[in-house]
Amino acid sequence: MKEIPMPLIKANQLGMVLLVVLSYLPLDYGFRSHLFVYAAFVIQLIGWFAGPQWNLFMGIARLFVSRNRLEKAEKQAAELARFNQTIAVALLGLASVFHAFGLTIAGHVFAGMVALAAFVAVLGYCVGCTIYYQYKKWKGLRTRPS
Repeated sequence: MKEIPMPLIKANQLGMVLLVVLSYLPLDYGFRSHLFVYAAFVIQLIGWFAGPQWNLFMGIARLFVSRNRLEKAEKQAAELARFNQTIAVALLGLASVFHAFGLTIAGHVFAGMVALAAFVAVLGYCVGCTIYYQYKKWKGLRTRPS
């Protein structure tokens, strides 16, 4: 089973939190702050399609975290990381669509859900992991013979 070191997972989570928080700031000079949500969406989408080695936040973290530390670090199953990233891509995609159509509040709500879940995950509780566990449990009960 392929696994991803937790420092890279945490870097990705912190990157999403940072970009979403920046999207909430009122910026002047004609800059659209919702572009930060678009950036978060594109970064996650590229990582989702091409794999974690193409995730910008993880790539930046690799520059600062030694290979030795990454090898010794706690790891997360790639399947679980992909599940969590799928949720993030879906919610950031919806946030981007809402922002594109001028529905700023709805865009902020969906982006905020990603930022909140990522921030809580950095603190130690993985919302996506709980959803994944419940999904697997439900799926197992459905396929079990009666």
